[in-house]
Amino acid sequence: MDAMPKSDPSPAFHLWFPNIFEFKGGIQVFSAVFLETLQSLYPQSRYDVFLKQDRPASIDWQSAAPTRFHCAGNVPARLRTPAFAAQLLSQGVQQRPNLVISTHLNYTPVAALLKRLTHVPFWAIAHGIEAWDIQKPSLRKALHHADLILAVSSYTRDRLLKEQNLRPDQVVVLPNTVDGDRFQVAPKPAYLLERYNLQPNQPIILTVNRLVANEPYRGYDKVLEALPQIRQVLPDVHYIIAGKGDDRPRLEQFIAQHNLQDCVTLAGFVPDEELCNYYNLCDVFAMPSKLEGFGIVYLEALACGKPALGGNQDGAIDALCQGKFGALIDPDSVDEIAQALIGILQKTYSNPLLYQPQQLRASVIETYGRESFRKNLAGFLQPQSR
Repeated sequence: MDAMPKSDPSPAFHLWFPNIFEFKGGIQVFSAVFLETLQSLYPQSRYDVFLKQDRPASIDWQSAAPTRFHCAGNVPARLRTPAFAAQLLSQGVQQRPNLVISTHLNYTPVAALLKRLTHVPFWAIAHGIEAWDIQKPSLRKALHHADLILAVSSYTRDRLLKEQNLRPDQVVVLPNTVDGDRFQVAPKPAYLLERYNLQPNQPIILTVNRLVANEPYRGYDKVLEALPQIRQVLPDVHYIIAGKGDDRPRLEQFIAQHNLQDCVTLAGFVPDEELCNYYNLCDVFAMPSKLEGFGIVYLEALACGKPALGGNQDGAIDALCQGKFGALIDPDSVDEIAQALIGILQKTYSNPLLYQPQQLRASVIETYGRESFRKNLAGFLQPQSR
């Protein structure tokens, strides 16, 4: 079934996002890029963007397309979910958009109800852990009524098809993307070397991730465990973990117990304007996670010409292009992590592209740049061109 009316050059869209202004996690970054790309494809369309967590005062969006933002962030937290659902449904019934697109699967039961009442088609974006092993009956049922599900990785698509028994033509892959203008190859920033008392030639490993105590799959623990082995070969190696969260006290305790204070820095929250500099500070980006839906941070590091290490059990397989752009290792093997990082830092790892920053960047931009994302999305919106 084609969700987009071929005769309408300016369809009306309802876009349902968690938020895009006050917090910049992976889904939020994807949602903002999705909106920007959609508006570039249909500049004459009408856009109603519904934001569950953002507040009206946070809105800062420039677009030539007619765009209205509807924020639920001022609603008390205990009432926000039902209030947001009621808003989505009532506005959908009143306005009858041509297409509803939700960038979080949790909103699809409302979209399915709206479709039953009004026949308005809906698409949903599947990112990672929220799309795996779904047990909630209303959500499982809603997914079967989606006109299209866009998974950010083949890994997520494969799991959805297997676990939810969806039609193969119902789930497609729309990979994440990276802003090549923002993330570029540059020398190690002198001010960060000075801030952390590091030397320009010192080997530096970087992880950028939230520090979440109940999400042990993120991989920074395994890099910490691998450090003693890495230090036997590279005694001056330094590991920087950028990110904030409630897992920091446990990490501080682990670092102290294993006498790693002199080779590990917990950098805390890194503002957006400094993020590119942190990637350029490192020699390798490491995130051997086990439940990453894709991992935009891999692309950001790669766009800065930095080799990356990821796990071979999740969406990192897609982000690192089946190993073309980095090392895919067993995320449970400390020895494998250590040996791969040593090989990359010593430039003995068996992938010469990892030591050619400009070529690595060019390959990543060609595969995952904004233009590629735009073409992929356009192909799904215009099914007659496929």
